[in-house]
Amino acid sequence: MNRGGFWSDVSKYRVLLLMLLPAVLFFLLFAYIPMAGIVLAFKQFNYNGGIFGSPWNGLDNFRFFFESGDAWRVTRNTALYNIAFIIVNNVLQIAAAILLFEAARPFFRKIFQTMLFLPYFISWVVVGAIAYNLFNYDYGMLNSVLGWLGMEPIDVYNTAAYWPLLLVLISAWKALGYGTVMYLAAITGLDREMYEAAEIDGANIFQRIIHITIPNLMPTLIILMLLAIGNIFRGDFGMFYNMVGTNGILFSTTDVIDTYVFRALTANNDIGMSAAAGFYQSILGFVTILVANWAVRRYDKDRALF
Repeated sequence: MNRGGFWSDVSKYRVLLLMLLPAVLFFLLFAYIPMAGIVLAFKQFNYNGGIFGSPWNGLDNFRFFFESGDAWRVTRNTALYNIAFIIVNNVLQIAAAILLFEAARPFFRKIFQTMLFLPYFISWVVVGAIAYNLFNYDYGMLNSVLGWLGMEPIDVYNTAAYWPLLLVLISAWKALGYGTVMYLAAITGLDREMYEAAEIDGANIFQRIIHITIPNLMPTLIILMLLAIGNIFRGDFGMFYNMVGTNGILFSTTDVIDTYVFRALTANNDIGMSAAAGFYQSILGFVTILVANWAVRRYDKDRALF
């Protein structure tokens, strides 16, 4: 046994390890150390006792969360929104990547790529302000246009039924550029000889897309899907809070676990129940990624995460 093997490897790869150190510290400080706070889900928190000195109360926080009638609603909304985001966003991103690769010249491809990427860098606060100026009942652009056309105004912020479609479309618009760049990079890395051989054999552009491009995108798609499925019970707090805020009229179709936990903390000051809801969310995400990874391993173990 080579006793100096470990330290010699550390010395040999010290530059790579130093590059990795910031990411390790980030997850250590913001993911692993805070996990000690999970105990709050099983305690009746008080400020005198603190996190570890507060009395235990068993499963009372979970019982209150489930008996309140909100658990099913926020779980359903979180899961359905993320499923819609995964399906719609990936379909649009793959379509946009293929379209840019096949139809656009390299110069115009870079221009369109930049234009698609721009919304990704816009803060959800700004997006929420844009949406408010579009859909406001009294002076929003939408109702102004409808008024010019002699049509009745639409009360978007007081009608919950509109929001599932609006949130899915806004999420697709904001995420389109980021996903398109990843899929476009995967397409660009494919062996061009496959396309040339298919073209010589008489395959048209649609046949090349169906039989070459899409099958070769599957590894990238599966990895991105697995990563997304791991967060299927974790809502985008920035999007939901800045788009909806504290408008209780819309909670039936827009309230997700993250916004529910935030309100429990800020409005009700119920730290124990908030911790219980967050712990419940983490367990759901953990189980989901295990099941998804198991399903991928059954299909093709080389494409699974672990």
